[in-house]
Amino acid sequence: MKLTKKMVAEFLGTFVLVFFACGAAAVLGCKTDSADAAYLLTALAFGLVIVAMAYSIGQVSGCHINPAVSLGVLLSGKMTVTEFCGYVVAQVLGAIAGAGCLSAVLGGNASGLGVNGLFEGNVLASLIIECILTFVFVLVILAVTSKEEYSRMAGLVIGLTLTLVHILGIHFTGTSVNPARSIGPALFVGGDALANVWVFIVGPLAGGALAALCWKWLGKAEK
Repeated sequence: MKLTKKMVAEFLGTFVLVFFACGAAAVLGCKTDSADAAYLLTALAFGLVIVAMAYSIGQVSGCHINPAVSLGVLLSGKMTVTEFCGYVVAQVLGAIAGAGCLSAVLGGNASGLGVNGLFEGNVLASLIIECILTFVFVLVILAVTSKEEYSRMAGLVIGLTLTLVHILGIHFTGTSVNPARSIGPALFVGGDALANVWVFIVGPLAGGALAALCWKWLGKAEK
């Protein structure tokens, strides 16, 4: 039952992330080649969702709402394989539900679901940028959640970090750093978004894994 509650929390959190943050990108008309108000507000929307969810469902599931984060936590030895699998299933289903509701609200404007895209059609460059962005994001999460005294500020720090990686990353790929967040919208938009979604699964997962390995070493040095 405890895992079930965590999975429900992860489902809800990922639903909110996709519906509100990807929804903001759609409503505001965020474009990767224009660093205007819509660009910055979209980055802020992703960060604000994380802050809101961290202080609501964080006490239930830890508010991963991201398979890359869950992988980092798993490799850090802070969750079991069973929990990891349950979290990922809940996150992907939550993202699909969020994208489905967003698609229904937007009607025919399916192109505005906040899908990710390759940077200048370059798979390798897109993989590298997603890996780096996710590495930084997950490293911060592992560090700021490593001590009890950081807990009050953890949600704010994590939300601001996600805003930061979006401010840079939107220009390149639209910023995924989250396989579930990419899978949901891609399923409804189809086309290139769906064909290339594997990049936004592999890149973030690689970044999350590297962050876990890095923090294992840094954490030992700190102790």
